[in-house]
Parts: sequence; C-alpha cells; structure tokens
Amino acid sequence: MVPRILIDSAQVPGGGEMRLVQRGTDFFIMFGVEELMSSRMSGSEEALATMAWERVSARAPHFLIGGYGMGFTLRAALARLGADASVSVAELVPEVIDWARGPMAALTDASLDDPRVRIITEDVGAVIAEGRGVYDAILLDVDNGPDGLTRRGNDRLYSARGLEAARGALRPGGVLAIWSAAPDAKFARRLGEAGFVVDEVTIRARASGKGARHVIWFGKKI
Repeated sequence: MVPRILIDSAQVPGGGEMRLVQRGTDFFIMFGVEELMSSRMSGSEEALATMAWERVSARAPHFLIGGYGMGFTLRAALARLGADASVSVAELVPEVIDWARGPMAALTDASLDDPRVRIITEDVGAVIAEGRGVYDAILLDVDNGPDGLTRRGNDRLYSARGLEAARGALRPGGVLAIWSAAPDAKFARRLGEAGFVVDEVTIRARASGKGARHVIWFGKKI
C-alpha cells in the first residue's frame, strides 16, 4: 500500500487544523480524521460552477467563489466564462492558496494567475456582507455544506440571516449555489423561505459519474 505523507498543516481561524496529505499522485485535505476533499473527486465541485453558469444570464458576470479548496470550481468557471467576466475567490486559510501554488501546482494549472481572478484572504461570509448587488453568482463550497465540520462560524452562512445577506449581495437574476456532502431538507426549506427560487440537484462526486452522491442547491434571486 502506498503510504500517506503529510505535506503541510495550517491552523483554521476559530480552531482546528487542516492538513495537506499526499499518497502517490493523489492529494487530500484533512480536518482531524475527516477527509474534506480529494484530488480524485472533482465532479460535483466542477458542476457547482458549470451548472451555476448555465443559470446566469449576465453578459459579463461577476462570480464569487468561497472557498478555494483544490480549485476545481474555479477552473471549471474560468473554462466557461468569457474574457469580460470576473471571479473573486474568498479563502480564509492562506496556506490553502500556498498549497495550490506549491505542491498542487499541476492541479491549479495557472488559474490563480488568470487576469479575471482576484484572491481575497478573508471569510467568505464577511465578503458577502460587504457586497450589495455586486455578484451574478455566489458559489459556496464551505465546510461540507450546512452540516459543517471545521468552523462553528460557518453556520452563519447557512442561517436565515446569512441567506438574506447572500441575496442582498446578488444582482437581480443572480444565483446562489451551495454544495453539500449530504441532503438537508430543513436547509432547502430555509433557502426557499429566504426568497430564492430553489432547484436541488443530486450529483456524483466523480467526473465519471461514480462515487458518493452530493447535493447542490441553486437559489435564483427574482
């Protein structure tokens, strides 16, 4: 069996530690014993971007992605957005961006240096709260979804107040897209109660259509 090698670790603001682990050519980001993400599974993270893009009608859209993860969502967005689009990426843990530029540079594929991209080292919730009607799409892949693991503060993103802030940060017709490792009927209702037209999609973890079933909610601001 190929051993797992610890590449680096990083403290998560608010408590806990993330670790970058490599096994052969595969990378994993861990939180404690939990595997937050793997380079072997990119399908649903890519779908977060591509399916949001399909729902946005703006000619030069501004996307906000939180957080960076392994960059699958960012790269999928850049592959479909035009030259006039812009993408802001909010990543709370700066080491995650260091890992993307360092050990995982082959996965990053120069996307962080794309002129359409701006990296914000800040809590995506704070970035959302600072914006009023500035985004055409907000894509959240934070803490495994509403049933979070890493930071209690992330719960605010998925609360009624957090959803209200996200709606306020979107332009008319904008889309809030939320990735989750598992279904959550209570959250789906909360999203609708926040004034979004909700579309819930179940999608496989792997681009091949295999792997665990994940959930993406798309909430359209009317």
